[in-house]
Amino acid sequence: MHVMLLSCCVLVLLLPCPCSPAPTSTPQDESTSAAEPQVDLKLATDYLQRYYHLERDPLGRMKRSGASFTSKVKDMQIFFGLNATGILDSDTLGVMGSPRCGVPDVEEYSHIQGTRWKRNVITYSVGRYTRDLTRSTVDSLIDSAFSVWARASGLTFVRLHGRNADIMVEFVTFVHGDLYPFDGPRGTLAHAFGPGLGVGGDTHFDDDERWTAGDAGFNLRVVAAHEFGHALGLKHSKNPESLMFPNYRTNRPANLLSREDIANIRALYSKYPVRVQLTPWLPGSLFPRLMQDRCAPDMTFDAVTTVGDATFFFRERYLWIKHKEQYDIKEGPISNFMPKIETSIHAAFWIPRRSTAYLIHESMFWTVKGSLVKGKPRALTHFGFPAWVQDVDAAVHIVKTARTLFFMHDIYWSYNENRKVMDFGYPKYISEDFPGINTTVNAAFHKEGFIYFFVGPQVYKFDYTQKHVVGVETANSWLGCSNTV
Repeated sequence: MHVMLLSCCVLVLLLPCPCSPAPTSTPQDESTSAAEPQVDLKLATDYLQRYYHLERDPLGRMKRSGASFTSKVKDMQIFFGLNATGILDSDTLGVMGSPRCGVPDVEEYSHIQGTRWKRNVITYSVGRYTRDLTRSTVDSLIDSAFSVWARASGLTFVRLHGRNADIMVEFVTFVHGDLYPFDGPRGTLAHAFGPGLGVGGDTHFDDDERWTAGDAGFNLRVVAAHEFGHALGLKHSKNPESLMFPNYRTNRPANLLSREDIANIRALYSKYPVRVQLTPWLPGSLFPRLMQDRCAPDMTFDAVTTVGDATFFFRERYLWIKHKEQYDIKEGPISNFMPKIETSIHAAFWIPRRSTAYLIHESMFWTVKGSLVKGKPRALTHFGFPAWVQDVDAAVHIVKTARTLFFMHDIYWSYNENRKVMDFGYPKYISEDFPGINTTVNAAFHKEGFIYFFVGPQVYKFDYTQKHVVGVETANSWLGCSNTV
């Protein structure tokens, strides 16, 4: 895995005087170079080892006169548009001392250039937060940074709460478990890994920096947007106007991306014409109607379930995701969020102790952990149903009893999750054990001691302890609509 480390830098003017001739090697130059402070030599050596792959001396010695050192200085100078002399002049040292991204500038990118996520919906999660900003501010800035790339590429970014996301975002210091330790204030600000399994896409920010939402310190939105460019597969740019320029700049435009950035991200994800694939609002399509009618009084759902701290609402091949602590609702075709599932979902339930959801379509079901579909679909008979059961209308897991209830027409089953068997004496009639529920159930959802039965456009709030209906509301109210019964 190649790591892409982004550092941000303060505004630096890198404009060599056009009237100054390029320095030549003279005895006077040799003398000046020999007199350079050791601190400058150490800065340059560390910088070139980190960002230009200068080989480390096995004895830890620093030598500025070697051919390899001079060559790497020239590489760095060429990248930043400086006079390529190989000499550590003030301009060169000024750039080396600027805060920046931790991803190398020159690397054998040929075999990884073009590395990208093989889907158009990418999940992310924020783990450890910074001490400088409130969590809500961090969440907002991170979301805004992803939106920069979403607008340009058509990719969709979905936030999860857990450690199974494609891109894990964390604020850490010094040694933090990935072999690329941070260096304290200034210097390297952040780094990110390119797309892939494991640490692929993970993005780390040095919490020894001062993170802000404005011009003071380092603007988190700006740095995060740069790093997420790496997490999506982009490398550094030599263009100071590009967001992917390695050094931090304070005077960035509001939309952050240059034409070069937009062209590069679109070229990388050109396989996914996402404006069509992600939001296929084609004439006669089901999806525009669902978007438009989310708050229609006759809105119904096929399945509803918790997944982590989010609630998933399924209808035909469409999905809405509502997080507890967020007001916005993510939505789109199910396959955008779970590419392996290209059918409708008829029933779904969540088992918290396993952090696992089960999504049922006719006689088959998928197992989902985090945002990942595990393995191939399995037969519904896995739960001990008789062979004649080829579909269920709804399912719900009751944590307190460790039972999963499956509803079909006017009957239901109780499955013992501990013993992995159906309870004796089932199926039973729904109306006998759930008075007031006298018709087919479309979906069921358990929360805080109540089962919510979705029946057409209405939702019955059923007290599971007292065994009676205590309220009725509309299904669309669960998506933030104000309709009442």
